[in-house]
Amino acid sequence: MFKRILIPTDGSKVARKAIKAGVALAKKLGAKVTAYYALETVSPLVYGEGYIIDAATLQSFDQRARELGRKYVAEVEKAARAAGVGCEAIMTKPVTPAEGIIAAAKKRKCDIIFMASHGRGGLAALVLGSVTQKVLAHSKIPVVVFR
Repeated sequence: MFKRILIPTDGSKVARKAIKAGVALAKKLGAKVTAYYALETVSPLVYGEGYIIDAATLQSFDQRARELGRKYVAEVEKAARAAGVGCEAIMTKPVTPAEGIIAAAKKRKCDIIFMASHGRGGLAALVLGSVTQKVLAHSKIPVVVFR
């Protein structure tokens, strides 16, 4: 049925639970896993007094984001290895995490996305938006939302 499962992660507690469940599903289906992390884009312009962040600070932010990303996808790789499931890991720097998730699934020829939902509702969901909601709205492949 499904041969390649994309498991995006942001390092949160609920994402870690989704990793375990996604890897377990992959094992049952005989599928492989692609771990994904979306690097955040930091704008050089900070609104307020017109202050611009210098290049060294931006590079430091980017380096820290990459370190965190490697750590988070390594958690998926570790879970997959422990379950005997094939896994590859990728990170990209998309415009938005939702766009990155969808693009990664397409690029790696995944046939399903298995992701966590933070369960925000009401005003928080309205104000913050939801990566999961955006993936559900725009993905052309099935999306399993784990809570």
